[in-house]
Amino acid sequence: MSTTAIDQTDAPAEAGAGHPSPEAAARTPSRRRRRTPLTWLRGGGLWNLAFLAPMLIVFGVFSWWPIARSVVMSFQKTNLISDPVWVGLDNFARVLADPNLGTAVVNTLYFAGLALVFGFPLPIIMAVLMSEVRRGKGLYSALAYLPVVVPPVVAVLLWKVFYNASPDGVFNTILGWVGIPPQPWLQSPATAMPSLVIEATWAAAGGSIIIYLAALIAVPPELYDAAEVDGAGIWRKIWHVTLPQLRGILFIMLILQVIGTAQVFLEPYLFTGGGPNNATLTVLLLIYRYAFQNSLGGAYGEATALSLMLAVFLGLLSWLYFKLTDRWSTN
Repeated sequence: MSTTAIDQTDAPAEAGAGHPSPEAAARTPSRRRRRTPLTWLRGGGLWNLAFLAPMLIVFGVFSWWPIARSVVMSFQKTNLISDPVWVGLDNFARVLADPNLGTAVVNTLYFAGLALVFGFPLPIIMAVLMSEVRRGKGLYSALAYLPVVVPPVVAVLLWKVFYNASPDGVFNTILGWVGIPPQPWLQSPATAMPSLVIEATWAAAGGSIIIYLAALIAVPPELYDAAEVDGAGIWRKIWHVTLPQLRGILFIMLILQVIGTAQVFLEPYLFTGGGPNNATLTVLLLIYRYAFQNSLGGAYGEATALSLMLAVFLGLLSWLYFKLTDRWSTN
């Protein structure tokens, strides 16, 4: 064999020894290029910033700046007219020493508990029943969502008429048909908060029903067919098929409802103003009283201090909730 043939035969081997195969190159981690302002500009960073600038400005002016201003205000004594005075943690101390704070916290927890017991399962039940309807599903969906379309203030004022404590009131008239005496719906500390929960559940259930209906559409029909072959009835199919498939949505809706009920304001403000005897005073209504109903002028420092404490509490609660339910909601 000639020298030329030997050289040609060995050439690919030498080339392969000097240049790794594509598989080896893929396994070899590439050295990260050092990013510099010049490479950022060449990669379109300036255009990206130009597109993001309007959104950043809007969020900065209308969201981030008020939040930062509220944090600063919580450490000041101010009426928004004269120069603020730095008072440190005095606002937080005054809020914690307020006897109404404990009442507001207990009432808020009471409202949230009642809303979870009655308001959380009701949309799920309604969505499951509506998904089983063969005809008129669109009509039922529209009727379920109708309370959400009604302006909240109008809905509260309408229900305030329904809750008329006289025997001629709408609800008391209905109770009279079955022999139940008239009830002091909003005038009694025992029935005022449940009355608010009933209206709030009616007003907010429609949005949850639509979300659950959309989630039920994504459930594979084969699962129901397999359960039916195994002899499962309607309740076993709901328990073993529907609810497990909705598990992720259920966990998200639960924390959203907890956050929403912890910030309830409209119902106690318009229905009872926090009465009777502070039976419906909530945390947000107490914040409103600090800011706008203080006889000595707006106690905006105390109001923002309590707002900050509520925000921190809800943030920690949400973080703990997602930590505890991460494995359950994904498995």
